[in-house]
Amino acid sequence: MATIKDVAQTAGVAISTVSLTFANPDRVSPDTARRVWKAADLLGYRPNPLAQSLKRGRSRMIGVLVGDISSPFFGRLLKAVERRALERGYLMIVADTDGDPERELELLDQFTAQRIAGLLISPHGSSTAYGRRLSACKTPLVMVDHRFRGAPLDYVASDTRMAARMLTDHLINLGHRRIAQITGPVQLYTAAERVEGYKEALQAAGLPVNDDLLVDGRYRDAESYAQTMRLMTRADRPTAILAASNMMALGALQALQELGYACPEDVSLATIDDIPWSAVIKPKLTMVLQDIEQIAQVSADYLLDRVESTSPDKLTPRETVLIPRLFIGSSTAPPSSINGA
Repeated sequence: MATIKDVAQTAGVAISTVSLTFANPDRVSPDTARRVWKAADLLGYRPNPLAQSLKRGRSRMIGVLVGDISSPFFGRLLKAVERRALERGYLMIVADTDGDPERELELLDQFTAQRIAGLLISPHGSSTAYGRRLSACKTPLVMVDHRFRGAPLDYVASDTRMAARMLTDHLINLGHRRIAQITGPVQLYTAAERVEGYKEALQAAGLPVNDDLLVDGRYRDAESYAQTMRLMTRADRPTAILAASNMMALGALQALQELGYACPEDVSLATIDDIPWSAVIKPKLTMVLQDIEQIAQVSADYLLDRVESTSPDKLTPRETVLIPRLFIGSSTAPPSSINGA
């Protein structure tokens, strides 16, 4: 059976170089890494991942905690994070917290006990105690999409406030004055920011902010369906609806169709993020698109940079906030004369 010494002799390098190649490939030159792996393949040698983990005191496994693994946003994010992690020699394990802060902290403790290398987290907690737990964690953490304000951690996301403002501006420019927003839970960072972007657009246009037109869809299609039913059966129904997530847009569209409203003839609908099978859904939704692949790549790189740093505590918290892109579909139009009245 081949040994690490055999690999070193075949590759013409020191044993320590072989160990470094397997443990931290970014710290050796590409040419040296190729020689080592070619020799290992020739000899049929594979490094023992458990032994490597014990030697380093951590694994080559990263964790990802998300609030809803069925969300199209997080599905695409997880796929891109896994691809980036594999490129850098790491595997990924995923846990669904169902948006429960206590479950997030329990899983954080479990992952830490398994000596996981690092963790991407979309935090749902808002209490001071929750923030202290995140800040005190010794395992490298990076926040994605959601954030806990004040936690000294890396953060990667789109400008979610800008996303809501772009859509609200678009609806205002079409002539809408009664614009509803179906929000997420407002204690969450993204939901609160999307509400603020909506309010900023209304105020900049000299329009009042009507709290009756802000309803919580909890980032769920079923809740959004129910809220849309309530909005559209009011005497003073809105002429446009901004759904603050793609799943809520689907729930809203279903409610509109069941009530017999045409979109956009009777009511306009816009959303944040693309939706599954959007090419076959009619009307084509107006939406703000996030660069999910870029969010995944930057967040994975932030995390693995900390994992592989010899002095991770000396790395100051970094932040990347990406600019989203407006896509105008056929689900938004000027309000009809009846609606406008």
